[in-house]
Amino acid sequence: MKKYIYIITLLSASIFITSCGSEDKKAGTDNSPAIKVVVNKIKANSNNPFLSVSGKIQATNSADLSTRIMGFVTKVHVNVGDKVRKGQLLVSINNTDLQAKKAQVNAGITQAQTAFTNAEKNYNRFKNLMASNSISQKEMDDMTANYQMAKAGLESAKQMKNEINAQFTYSNITAPFSGVITSKNIEEGDMANPGMPLISLETPNNFEVIAMVPETEISQIKKGTNVNVLVKAIGKTVQGKVSEVSSSAKNTGGQFLVKITLAKTDDSILSGMFATVQFPLERKSASSMVLIPTEALVKNGQLSGVYTVSTSNTALLRWLRLGRTYGDKVEVLSGLNADEAYIFSAEGKLYNGAKVSIQ
Repeated sequence: MKKYIYIITLLSASIFITSCGSEDKKAGTDNSPAIKVVVNKIKANSNNPFLSVSGKIQATNSADLSTRIMGFVTKVHVNVGDKVRKGQLLVSINNTDLQAKKAQVNAGITQAQTAFTNAEKNYNRFKNLMASNSISQKEMDDMTANYQMAKAGLESAKQMKNEINAQFTYSNITAPFSGVITSKNIEEGDMANPGMPLISLETPNNFEVIAMVPETEISQIKKGTNVNVLVKAIGKTVQGKVSEVSSSAKNTGGQFLVKITLAKTDDSILSGMFATVQFPLERKSASSMVLIPTEALVKNGQLSGVYTVSTSNTALLRWLRLGRTYGDKVEVLSGLNADEAYIFSAEGKLYNGAKVSIQ
């Protein structure tokens, strides 16, 4: 009887454990719906006639205006976005101390002028006396020296006035050329300091692109070359021409500065926008180049990768080693091969092991 009860107990325990294991297994089953994804297939780029580098648009003619004197700003005559003409008054700085100095200089000029006039009369009189041998040579020499010193004193006073007048130009900041005010860094009542940027001004619709070209391609970039400039922010392509090619990368870490002058543009292009410059160069290694869109990348710190689809239709993150950027695409050096597929976009948040449904 005891043996029979022991067997029943063992069978009950076995059924209970099996039941628990079955429930745990059922609980671990992923019943979440599959994430819909769009998959792109990689193709090796066998015809890429462009070298694409990133650049920044800036005004061809621009200026950051400052002053050489210290003083309180009495009036700012313009606002950001205002169109101004050459010579127009932009900022007025308190110049009371300069006015006092100017009054002193004017008084000095009057004094020097009086001394010079008197010395000149005496000099002419002594010349006549010298001609009639009525005075000695030493007396004539002393009078000549006195005349020359008075003349020099008057000239010095006049030059001091020129210096004061030059300082007055720094208390009234005017536009060096016609253009548009792009920034205002000072307000009425603020203290203006020497060298401090007060107003920024640039000529509208007259732009250039500053691009940095790697040392491996700079020898192929020639002045006067026509290029395409892609402005992604507004979805436009603008024609440009290489205007300057730097011959040194001493301070730019192996990147050579190249300037591209843009053709006449409209108001949609603004200074500071980023652009991609396409140089028409023959690329010998293009046959093995693998490119993917930058928007398909997944970034984690310094790492970049893409999601691929496993044989069980789940997302699999694969890390990549990337090369140079070409417009909106980036070169894949390792991690993906030609004719492989990757997830371009998804209707949900992807993670390793997430079920996916290819659209």
